Amino acid sequence: MLQTTAATKPIPAPLLPPMGPGLVLRVLSKRARAAPVELPGPLTSSFTLPAIDSAHVARYSATLGFAPGAVPLTWWYLPVQRAHMATMLGDAFPYRLAGIVHVENELVAHAAPPANTPIRIDTRIDVLPATSSGAVYCALETVGSAGGERIFTCTSKYLAVRGGRFGKPRRETAPAQPGAAIDSWTLPPSSGRAYARVSGDWNPIHLTRWSARLLGLPAPIIHGMHSVARSCAAIEAAAQRRVSAMSVRFTAPVPLGSTVTLTSGSAPGRYALFCGEALAAEGAYTLD
Repeated sequence: MLQTTAATKPIPAPLLPPMGPGLVLRVLSKRARAAPVELPGPLTSSFTLPAIDSAHVARYSATLGFAPGAVPLTWWYLPVQRAHMATMLGDAFPYRLAGIVHVENELVAHAAPPANTPIRIDTRIDVLPATSSGAVYCALETVGSAGGERIFTCTSKYLAVRGGRFGKPRRETAPAQPGAAIDSWTLPPSSGRAYARVSGDWNPIHLTRWSARLLGLPAPIIHGMHSVARSCAAIEAAAQRRVSAMSVRFTAPVPLGSTVTLTSGSAPGRYALFCGEALAAEGAYTLD
């Protein structure tokens, strides 16, 4: 949490904790409070990313299909995820983390990061009122800045508590229709582990069949932000321009071994990702 002196000068934020198997184990072992209470206000945290590791950015870019050079937009989610996990592991966050579902995300690049400069990452978490079915969502707003200048923002939404079957019936909507194909790729069984090596996200549901089954899934699924990154890279390659903003709404998991197809969406600047005939994700993007 941001602290100040009597002269209101910000105290340097602690270093961003690493994302890896150790942090994942802590996430899997955290339990919900017996009776979560309404939070008095938003949870906030501040961390420092000492510098951007250009070698790591290069590995990430090569793994996801980005052209070498600048920091890809979706790379910023990696330090953001570390900040999110560290914040939600605190005692003030009342919900169990194993099984929390990432349902929406938006990344926006505001400025190129200065070389060899620490980046401050500030996060605010709001627990939203329960829906009519009892589902509870958390909204997270994260800002990365350097020297007082905003570098990127990330808006995320997580499902913390699944709702029951009561409440208003869901309105029927027409199934999404694929537009013009932009790209297609097949996810080999090792793709979850390959992404874990560059992201640090070693959640067992993404790794192997046996580890996914330990957490109740019949088969491993690819990381949602892997799908977003692959889509972002493919859009950039097709447009020959960089993506400066990208949103996503995840609608269905993508099992390892699947073939996914990226298509144009229902309007210019929109995209859709299909796994077979099922819509897996959709969103919008802005080109530089």
